[in-house]
Amino acid sequence: MSVTNPGAPKRNILGGLLGLLGMSGVAGVLVTAMITPLIAVTGVAANSTISLFENLPTYLEIGSLQQKTELYASNGQKFAEFYNQNREEVSLDQISPYVAAAAISVEDPRFREHGGVDVISAARALAQSVIGDGAAGASTITMQYVRNVRVQTAEAIPNQEERDKAYLEATETTTGRKLQEMRLAIGVEKQFSKDEILQGYLNIALFGGTTYGIESAAQRYFGKSALDLNLQESASLIAIVQEPNAYRLDVPENIEANKIRRDYILMRMMEEGAIDQATYEATIATPVEPRPTEPRHGCGAAEGNAQYFCDYVRLIMVQDPAFGETYEERQFNFQTKGYQIKTTLDLDMQAQGQASMASAVPAYVEGMDMGSAASMVEEGTGRVLMMVQNTAFGDTEELAAQPGYTSVNYNTDYEYGGSTGFQVGSTYKMFTLAEWLASGKSLNSSVNGKDRAFNLINFQNSCLGADGGSWSPTNDGGAKVGNVSVRQATSQSINTAYVAMAEQLDQCRIRDTAMAMGAHRADGAVNESNPAAVLGTNTIAPLSMATAVAGFANGGVTCSPIAIDSITLRDGSALEAPKSTCNQAVTPEVAAGVTSALQGVANGGTGSASNPGIAPLMGKTGTTDSGLQTWMVGATSKVGLAVWVGNASGQVPMYGVDLPRAVGSQTRHVIFNDVIAQAMRVYGGDSFPEPTGSAVQNEQVTVPDLAGKSTAEAKTSLEGLGFSVSVGNPVESEQPEGTVASTLPSANTRVTQGTTITINPSRGPDTAPTSDALAAPDLAGQTQEQAQSTLSQLGFNGTMAILTEKSATVPSGQVIRTDPAPGAELERTGSIQVYVSSGP
Repeated sequence: MSVTNPGAPKRNILGGLLGLLGMSGVAGVLVTAMITPLIAVTGVAANSTISLFENLPTYLEIGSLQQKTELYASNGQKFAEFYNQNREEVSLDQISPYVAAAAISVEDPRFREHGGVDVISAARALAQSVIGDGAAGASTITMQYVRNVRVQTAEAIPNQEERDKAYLEATETTTGRKLQEMRLAIGVEKQFSKDEILQGYLNIALFGGTTYGIESAAQRYFGKSALDLNLQESASLIAIVQEPNAYRLDVPENIEANKIRRDYILMRMMEEGAIDQATYEATIATPVEPRPTEPRHGCGAAEGNAQYFCDYVRLIMVQDPAFGETYEERQFNFQTKGYQIKTTLDLDMQAQGQASMASAVPAYVEGMDMGSAASMVEEGTGRVLMMVQNTAFGDTEELAAQPGYTSVNYNTDYEYGGSTGFQVGSTYKMFTLAEWLASGKSLNSSVNGKDRAFNLINFQNSCLGADGGSWSPTNDGGAKVGNVSVRQATSQSINTAYVAMAEQLDQCRIRDTAMAMGAHRADGAVNESNPAAVLGTNTIAPLSMATAVAGFANGGVTCSPIAIDSITLRDGSALEAPKSTCNQAVTPEVAAGVTSALQGVANGGTGSASNPGIAPLMGKTGTTDSGLQTWMVGATSKVGLAVWVGNASGQVPMYGVDLPRAVGSQTRHVIFNDVIAQAMRVYGGDSFPEPTGSAVQNEQVTVPDLAGKSTAEAKTSLEGLGFSVSVGNPVESEQPEGTVASTLPSANTRVTQGTTITINPSRGPDTAPTSDALAAPDLAGQTQEQAQSTLSQLGFNGTMAILTEKSATVPSGQVIRTDPAPGAELERTGSIQVYVSSGP
C-alpha cells in the first residue's frame, strides 16, 4: 500500500477557483463579505456579543503545549513520568504519511488550498447556524488547531476559577466563537506554513482520556511510534479525534464504532485520491485490532524500585519557590511543563539496596508495624545515590490501608515524606566525640565507665541551663566496666563512659555539632540538648544520619543532600537545579579523630558484622532502650550509608523479632554489609587520614596525695581522674592501719591518664629495726604496670618517675633501663627513674 499526495485532492472547477480565492491574502475579505449580509438579515448583531469581523484579533499566541515531566537516573535511564496530558511532541517527518493523509481527507480536504478558512464550507455552515446562536461544522484543520490552542491556553492557567472561565470561552458553541476562530485561523496561516500547522494539529489533538498528540496515541493504543503506523492504524487513530471518548480504542465497546468511522475515513481518502480503490477495499476488510497499554505515571508507577525516591524528588520540586510562586502553581508546573529531570539516583545501587532490603525485612510482620530504611549519599557532593525501604509505596487511600503499604518515606524528613524520624540511639555519640576532641581532649583519655547515679546539675547546658536530679544510665546488656579509654568507649559503645564524657562538656555544643553535621530532627524542631540526648533520644531520618557520617569521612565538610543533578525543558533550555550546601562543620583534625575512633567500631567493635572488609570503613551502631530501634551508620572515603531497622510505630523489642536473614536486632548489619560491599566495589575507598595533635596526645594528670584516706575513698578519687587502680601489699607507715600509706607512682607526680595507680595500705608503724635500703631490681622488658608492681612488692614506697625514650630494640611500652641500675642501692623512700621505650 502507498499513500498519494494529500496536497493534490480532486476538485471541480468552481471549487478550485473558490479554494484559490480563499488563500489567506484574500480570505479575510471574502469571509467578511460572506458573513455581513447573513448577520444583517438575521439580526444577530443585535443580540450577540460578536463584534464586526474586521475588528476581531488576528494574532494567536501559541505557547508551549503541556508536556510530560520525566525523571531520569544518573545513567540516563527514565524511571518515572508525570502528566496531566500524556503527550510527546514529534515533528511531521516522525509521523506516518498515512496519518496526515487521513486527517486532511476527512477533516479538511482543501487544507492545502485555503488560507485558514474554507469559504465554501463556512458559508454553508453559517447559513445553517445563524438562525439560532450556535455554529456547526466547517472547521478547517487550521480552525481546529486554533480552538485546541485556546483550550490548551485555558488549561495552562493554574487558578481553577480562571481556568474554567477561559475553557468555557474557548469551547462555547456560538457563532461568535466560530468567527473568532476564523479570524485567528487566517492569522495563523500567515504565521506558519501548512506543514507546521498540520504538525501542530497532530501534536495537540486529544485522543481520549489523558492521551494527547499522535505519538502518545500510537504508543497508547498500538504500542508503536507514530512513524510506524500502517494505513488502518492511522485511520483508526484519526477516527478518535472527532469524538475522543466514543472512539478511543482502550474501551472494547468502542471498537465497532471506531471501525465504522475508520472505514468512512478510508473512503474519504479514496475519494480524495490519497489511496486507490483496491487499497481501500483491502483495508476495510481488516479488523480494528488495538494493543492498548495502560498508562503508568506518577511515583506509584516508578521503575527501578524508586517509588519513594521519586516522591522525594517530586516534593523537592513542588516545595521550591524557584518553580512557581504558590504550591498550586508549582504542582501544576510539575505536571505540565515537561521538565526533564536528571536525578542523582544510581540504579545499580538502588537495585542492590532494594534486593537486600526485600530479602531481610518483610513489608509486613504480624503483630508489629515493621519498618526499615536505608539511604546512601556521595561524600563531597551530597548526591543521594540510593533510597530504599521495606514497605510498598501506597499513594492512594485504598493502597495505604493494606498491610505493608504506606506513602510515608521513612528515609526523609517530615516535609519531604511525612516521617518524623526515629530515635538514633548510640549513633549520636559521634557528636559527643566530636565535641570532646574539639575541646582539646584526647582519644587516649581514660574515663570512668562505672555504673553510678549522675547529678544532672553537673551537666553544663549553655542553651537551656542545667537541671537538677539524678540519672543512672546503664549499658546495653547490663555490661559493667571501669575506667576505659575514649577509643574503647566508642568501639564498644559504652553508655556510662559517654555520659561521663558529656558531663565534662557543654550539652548545647554537642547539639550544635550534630545539627551542623546535618543530623537534625526530622519533625523540624531543634534537637534536644538534655544529657539523655547523648544516648540518641532525638528522632532523625536515615538520610540525615547518612549525611552526617559522610561529613566526618569528608574531613568535617558536610554537604546537604541533593537528589537532582540537572533540569531542562523540552526545548533544551536549562533551569537551575537545587544545589547542595557544603559547610566545614568540624575541623579536619576533629574529623580525623572521630573517623579514627569509628574505624574501631567497624573493626573489632560493635559494628564488625557490617564490615565486608573490601575497603577501609568507619561507622557507629545504635540501639535504643529495649531495642525498639536499631541502626548502623558508616562511611568509606567515598560514600556515607545509614541503615535503620525497627518500629515504624509501636514498641516491639527487636531482640525477639525473627526476620528472614537474622534476628531483628542484627538485621541492620545484614543490609549494611550487602550495600556497602557493593559501594566499595563500585566506588572504591581510600585510607582515612590519621589523627594528630591533641586528639592522640597522652594526657598527663597529677597523682593526688591520698595519704591517710581510706582505701575506698582513694580508689574513687583516682578513678574519677581517669586512672586505673590496684591495691598492693600493706606496708609499714606512720598512717593509721587500713588507710593509704602511699601510692605508686607517688603523690604529686604527673603521669599519663589511664595509668594504673597502686595503693599501698598502711599496716601501722613497724617497731622492729629495718634497713632503709634495698637492691634496685632489674625491670628491663617489663611494662610500666609490671614495674610498679615489682617495686611495690619489694617494699619500695618512694618516687617512681616514668621517662620515655626511643629504642630500636625494645618494644614500645616496655622498660629499657632504670636509674639506679639493677643491683645498686635504692632507698625505700627514695626515687627511681624508669625509662620506657616509645619505639624506634
